Amino acid sequence: MIKTVVIDNIEGVMALIAEQTYNNEIDRFRSSYFFRGMPDINYKLVTSLKRNCKQLQKQLEPHMLKNFTKYASLDNPTLNTSVWKQMMVGQHHGLPTRLLDWTRSPLIALHFANSGINPDKIAKRDCVVWRFDMKDVNQYLPEKYKEVLNRNKTYVFTLDTLSQVVQSLEEYDWDMQDKSFVNIEPPSIDQRIINQYSFFSIIPNGIEDIETYMDKYTSNTVKYIIKSDIRWQVRDLLDQYNINERIIYPGLDGLSMSLARHYFVK
Repeated sequence: MIKTVVIDNIEGVMALIAEQTYNNEIDRFRSSYFFRGMPDINYKLVTSLKRNCKQLQKQLEPHMLKNFTKYASLDNPTLNTSVWKQMMVGQHHGLPTRLLDWTRSPLIALHFANSGINPDKIAKRDCVVWRFDMKDVNQYLPEKYKEVLNRNKTYVFTLDTLSQVVQSLEEYDWDMQDKSFVNIEPPSIDQRIINQYSFFSIIPNGIEDIETYMDKYTSNTVKYIIKSDIRWQVRDLLDQYNINERIIYPGLDGLSMSLARHYFVK
């Protein structure tokens, strides 16, 4: 079930930031939540592959990955060893993939919810932060996937652990059907992916609508709607916390984006 929470004051934002869950096995506060921020309430949970290839995503995906790997292998010869690595490196550089990206940090999600559009439009539309509990879908994983997670005492896969279970897209889609999906931590490709505290969900072809799936199969999913009239307050608060493009995108590009917004005249 998807729960909708409307946030119209900064206290609600602080409650989102401070939310934690207690893990009695280790006597620590370790959340199993992922977050995803989007700058427009009308944006849907959809992969870039679905947006780009629409109803032909199943047919076109293998060709796109094959051609990406053929040319990108000049810079990264290890891409040939794993289709999952091809996806994650490709996604990181703008290739349309079946990966849906998340962050473990609500602050990073709030940044993406309050950036990426013309600053003139920030106060003209509501934005969204999704919260997703990875344990919700792990319970529906096939047993061979659960065994790997249990053996490694974790909620998420890595390239190495996923490769122990499944090697191909066809096998993965057959295993998952429309009942579950794997959440995976990407390798530390560069500083950007580390700073963004990134994770991915690998969406199988059997799940045609992610939000419908979340509503049917999950119990802890929350859609936080942040009202437009507090978005500048949230944006300036994030800058005060040093959550900005300079940190999200290390380098001169991120610095320039951060300065442009910092000196934007309303």
